[in-house]
Amino acid sequence: MRKILIALLISFAAMAANAASAQDRFITVASTTSTEQSGLFGYLLPIFTKKTGITVHVVALGTGQALDVGRRGDADVVFVHDKPAEEKFLAESFTTKRFDVMYNDFVIVGPKSDPAKIGGSKDVLEALRKIAAAKATFISRGDRSGTHQAELRYWKDAGVNLDTVKGEWYRDIGQGMGPALNMAAASDAYLLSDRGTWLSFKNRRDLVISVEGDKRLFNQYGVMLVNPEKHPKVKKADGQAFINWLISRDGQQAIAGYKIDGQQLFFPDATTPNG
Repeated sequence: MRKILIALLISFAAMAANAASAQDRFITVASTTSTEQSGLFGYLLPIFTKKTGITVHVVALGTGQALDVGRRGDADVVFVHDKPAEEKFLAESFTTKRFDVMYNDFVIVGPKSDPAKIGGSKDVLEALRKIAAAKATFISRGDRSGTHQAELRYWKDAGVNLDTVKGEWYRDIGQGMGPALNMAAASDAYLLSDRGTWLSFKNRRDLVISVEGDKRLFNQYGVMLVNPEKHPKVKKADGQAFINWLISRDGQQAIAGYKIDGQQLFFPDATTPNG
């Protein structure tokens, strides 16, 4: 009986250790707020975890901050949407390879009253010129996110010098996409938003899409493993497993399958889908 009891205790201990080990198998992904607030991760990650047993802990920040988390080695993977910043991250050897994953587009949303008279426009640059000329309230995320960086590029390309013209009408809030949309809705303001978060946003009040369809509004997402040679604690195998799944046929199909009210939020475009 004693031998049986010892064997049972060893067996139970092994089972407990295995359970703890399974629970401890996780990676940390630093990502943009749009992947979180659009609901994409809530849809994708359970599928990945069920397939691999790897749990994903998400740190949702603006892209610039997410990349800084990667630079510090506090994430295993970064999943963001500012290609120039991602290419800089690669050039600095904080990763060894960048992968395209998916895309959607940006839109300018604004109040139905449309004080800048930009409704229905397909020219983002002309729309921004009109907003500045009308001094119509505009909410800027101001958080170094991919959306914020895109917005700044659009102002520059439109020939609008924000340092010269911005006043009370231009509100730099330093917050994520969800809070920015809430503030725009509450103050009848214009805002640049990724379409995915817009489609998932419920508190629209009088906000509508004012500008869409300009090819310059294309919004690419990329994923990178943080370089384990710079940060040895990076979980290389499990982090790469997540990346490999995202760009695999299964992962790409899962991304395409995420819809709200029948509308697809993100469009997979991994260049070499595998698996």
